[in-house]
Amino acid sequence: MSRISVFSAPFLLGFDSFEERVDRLTKSADGYPPYNIERTTDAEGTERFLISIAVAGFGVSELDVLAEDNQIVVRGKQKDEPGRDFLHRGIAARQFQRAFLLADGMIVKDATLGHGMLVIVVERPRTPKIARRIEIRSV
Repeated sequence: MSRISVFSAPFLLGFDSFEERVDRLTKSADGYPPYNIERTTDAEGTERFLISIAVAGFGVSELDVLAEDNQIVVRGKQKDEPGRDFLHRGIAARQFQRAFLLADGMIVKDATLGHGMLVIVVERPRTPKIARRIEIRSV
């Protein structure tokens, strides 16, 4: 049985790649690591999104933030240090990958790591509404 897509409506042109990205994100959704997304708007109308990811135990060299193809991909990989003898290991050296899909025009501004939280700042500048008349040519 085939799935009916919201993006298959004839008046939605060019959204097929967006649908593929959404499908990829939903398939890879995992609860680890937990995250928050906070939105603020400044006086000029620029929206700012703060993505806070709980990455306790990870150092800067063990994290990678990549902005590519209208998405942010965050990867974490801890190195298992040989020679350490754990009597109890409740904190696993776990690797992860988490992706966030971005709308067109969004800009990844910054990423900081502090107190076990990785905070990524994404902005959507306010864009002026542009309308233009299209000349109709006769053939």
